Amino acid sequence: MAGKIAPYVLIGAVQVAVVLLAAKLLFGVPFVGSFAVFGVTTLIFITVNLALGFTFSMIAQNQLQAMQMSFFFLMPSILLSGFAFPFRGMPGWAQMIGKMLPATHFLRIVRGVMLKGASVAQLSSEIVVLIVMLVVVSVVAVSRYRVTLD
Repeated sequence: MAGKIAPYVLIGAVQVAVVLLAAKLLFGVPFVGSFAVFGVTTLIFITVNLALGFTFSMIAQNQLQAMQMSFFFLMPSILLSGFAFPFRGMPGWAQMIGKMLPATHFLRIVRGVMLKGASVAQLSSEIVVLIVMLVVVSVVAVSRYRVTLD
Protein backbone atom coordinates (compact mmCIF):
# COMPACT_ATOMS: atom_id res chain seq x y z
CA MET A 1 0.00 0.00 0.00
CA ALA A 2 2.76 2.44 0.93
CA GLY A 3 4.62 1.64 -2.28
CA LYS A 4 1.56 2.45 -4.37
CA ILE A 5 0.89 5.74 -2.58
CA ALA A 6 4.47 7.08 -2.20
CA PRO A 7 4.99 8.35 -5.78
CA TYR A 8 1.71 10.25 -5.65
CA VAL A 9 2.71 11.92 -2.38
CA LEU A 10 5.73 13.31 -4.22
CA ILE A 11 3.58 14.47 -7.15
CA GLY A 12 1.17 16.16 -4.70
CA ALA A 13 4.07 17.92 -2.97
CA VAL A 14 5.32 19.27 -6.30
CA GLN A 15 1.82 20.50 -7.14
CA VAL A 16 1.58 22.30 -3.79
CA ALA A 17 4.95 23.95 -4.40
CA VAL A 18 3.79 25.19 -7.82
CA VAL A 19 0.55 26.57 -6.33
CA LEU A 20 2.45 28.33 -3.51
CA LEU A 21 4.86 29.85 -6.00
CA ALA A 22 1.99 31.07 -8.18
CA ALA A 23 0.15 32.45 -5.14
CA LYS A 24 3.20 34.45 -4.12
CA LEU A 25 4.40 35.63 -7.53
CA LEU A 26 1.15 36.16 -9.39
CA PHE A 27 -1.26 37.15 -6.63
CA GLY A 28 0.98 38.45 -3.85
CA VAL A 29 -0.49 36.13 -1.22
CA PRO A 30 1.58 36.48 1.96
CA PHE A 31 3.09 33.51 3.77
CA VAL A 32 3.35 34.52 7.42
CA GLY A 33 3.82 31.17 9.17
CA SER A 34 6.28 28.32 9.22
CA PHE A 35 7.11 26.42 6.05
CA ALA A 36 7.91 23.35 8.16
CA VAL A 37 4.45 23.26 9.75
CA PHE A 38 2.86 23.86 6.37
CA GLY A 39 4.96 21.14 4.73
CA VAL A 40 4.28 18.48 7.34
CA THR A 41 0.54 19.13 7.46
CA THR A 42 0.39 19.19 3.67
CA LEU A 43 2.06 15.77 3.51
CA ILE A 44 -0.46 14.46 6.05
CA PHE A 45 -3.35 15.86 4.00
CA ILE A 46 -2.02 14.43 0.74
CA THR A 47 -1.54 11.04 2.38
CA VAL A 48 -5.06 11.06 3.86
CA ASN A 49 -6.57 11.73 0.44
CA LEU A 50 -4.45 9.09 -1.25
CA ALA A 51 -5.35 6.59 1.45
CA LEU A 52 -9.01 7.44 0.87
CA GLY A 53 -8.57 6.74 -2.83
CA PHE A 54 -6.85 3.47 -2.00
CA THR A 55 -9.72 2.58 0.33
CA PHE A 56 -12.26 3.36 -2.38
CA SER A 57 -10.42 1.03 -4.75
CA MET A 58 -10.36 -1.72 -2.11
CA ILE A 59 -14.07 -1.41 -1.36
CA ALA A 60 -15.23 -1.07 -4.97
CA GLN A 61 -15.91 -4.17 -6.98
CA ASN A 62 -14.87 -2.57 -10.27
CA GLN A 63 -13.27 0.56 -11.67
CA LEU A 64 -16.57 2.30 -12.37
CA GLN A 65 -17.62 2.00 -8.72
CA ALA A 66 -14.26 3.37 -7.58
CA MET A 67 -14.63 6.36 -9.93
CA GLN A 68 -18.15 7.04 -8.68
CA MET A 69 -16.99 6.89 -5.05
CA SER A 70 -14.21 9.34 -5.85
CA PHE A 71 -16.64 11.71 -7.56
CA PHE A 72 -19.10 11.58 -4.65
CA PHE A 73 -16.23 12.36 -2.30
CA LEU A 74 -14.69 15.14 -4.39
CA MET A 75 -17.84 17.21 -4.89
CA PRO A 76 -18.71 17.51 -1.17
CA SER A 77 -15.04 18.24 -0.45
CA ILE A 78 -15.20 21.27 -2.75
CA LEU A 79 -18.66 22.45 -1.76
CA LEU A 80 -18.76 21.72 1.99
CA SER A 81 -15.18 22.34 3.15
CA GLY A 82 -15.30 26.11 3.15
CA PHE A 83 -13.36 26.32 -0.11
CA ALA A 84 -16.21 27.38 -2.39
CA PHE A 85 -18.59 28.84 0.21
CA PRO A 86 -18.06 30.23 3.73
CA PHE A 87 -18.20 27.33 6.20
CA ARG A 88 -20.06 29.23 8.93
CA GLY A 89 -22.73 30.34 6.45
CA MET A 90 -23.77 26.75 5.74
CA PRO A 91 -26.69 25.04 7.47
CA GLY A 92 -25.85 22.85 10.47
CA TRP A 93 -26.26 19.57 8.59
CA ALA A 94 -23.82 20.74 5.90
CA GLN A 95 -21.30 21.80 8.55
CA MET A 96 -21.54 18.34 10.14
CA ILE A 97 -20.76 16.68 6.81
CA GLY A 98 -18.01 19.21 6.17
CA LYS A 99 -16.32 18.38 9.48
CA MET A 100 -15.94 14.78 8.28
CA LEU A 101 -13.93 15.88 5.23
CA PRO A 102 -10.13 16.23 5.36
CA ALA A 103 -10.26 19.31 3.11
CA THR A 104 -12.14 21.29 5.78
CA HIS A 105 -9.41 20.76 8.36
CA PHE A 106 -6.62 21.34 5.85
CA LEU A 107 -8.14 24.64 4.72
CA ARG A 108 -8.20 25.79 8.34
CA ILE A 109 -4.55 24.80 8.67
CA VAL A 110 -3.55 26.57 5.44
CA ARG A 111 -5.35 29.77 6.41
CA GLY A 112 -3.90 29.60 9.90
CA VAL A 113 -0.31 29.06 8.77
CA MET A 114 -0.20 31.24 5.67
CA LEU A 115 -2.28 34.21 6.75
CA LYS A 116 -2.09 34.23 10.56
CA GLY A 117 1.25 32.58 11.32
CA ALA A 118 -0.42 29.99 13.55
CA SER A 119 1.75 27.56 15.51
CA VAL A 120 1.42 23.80 15.84
CA ALA A 121 -0.22 24.27 19.25
CA GLN A 122 -2.89 26.52 17.74
CA LEU A 123 -3.55 24.03 14.94
CA SER A 124 -3.27 20.88 17.04
CA SER A 125 -6.97 19.99 16.93
CA GLU A 126 -7.04 20.17 13.12
CA ILE A 127 -3.81 18.20 12.82
CA VAL A 128 -5.08 15.50 15.21
CA VAL A 129 -8.28 15.14 13.18
CA LEU A 130 -6.27 14.62 9.98
CA ILE A 131 -4.04 12.04 11.67
CA VAL A 132 -7.07 10.16 13.06
CA MET A 133 -8.63 10.18 9.59
CA LEU A 134 -5.39 8.81 8.15
CA VAL A 135 -5.24 5.99 10.69
CA VAL A 136 -8.90 5.01 10.28
CA VAL A 137 -8.82 5.09 6.49
CA SER A 138 -5.53 3.17 6.39
CA VAL A 139 -6.86 0.47 8.71
CA VAL A 140 -9.92 0.03 6.49
CA ALA A 141 -7.78 -0.10 3.33
CA VAL A 142 -5.30 -2.59 4.79
CA SER A 143 -8.07 -4.80 6.17
CA ARG A 144 -9.71 -4.92 2.72
CA TYR A 145 -6.45 -5.28 0.77
CA ARG A 146 -6.20 -8.38 -1.38
CA VAL A 147 -3.58 -9.42 -3.87
CA THR A 148 -4.92 -9.90 -7.38
CA LEU A 149 -3.24 -10.75 -10.63
CA ASP A 150 -5.42 -8.65 -12.94
